[in-house]
Amino acid sequence: MANEGDKVAVHYHGTLDDGTIFDSSRERDPLEFVIGSGQVIPGFDAAARDLEPGQSKTVRMAPEDAYGGANPELVFEVPIEQLPEPLKEGDRVELINGAPAVVTSVTDKIVTVDANHPLAGQALTFEIELVSIL
Repeated sequence: MANEGDKVAVHYHGTLDDGTIFDSSRERDPLEFVIGSGQVIPGFDAAARDLEPGQSKTVRMAPEDAYGGANPELVFEVPIEQLPEPLKEGDRVELINGAPAVVTSVTDKIVTVDANHPLAGQALTFEIELVSIL
């Protein structure tokens, strides 16, 4: 049985409430992490505990157990003349501090950028299978 401090390998399949698949490890190597180390989101870490190799479970995580709520302080506007290159809605950019962000709107004067995690504010459902305890 997987416990705190164990290095585990899991396969997972993640969906949003509308059924959209946002990630799956089924077509690649299992995800390896140490339970309780903070390497994965809290709800995922908790779901892997107490599983036996070969056992699966499906768990729905509220935003606070996943990527947290969307933080309005991470959405900001930049005057278009301050940008080194033209941007369009949906472009992914790297901020000065190295954080990833996405352009959410562009006008002739202002570009709005959102640095929240793309899954922030969303409930996530994972089917998790413990492949092995390493």
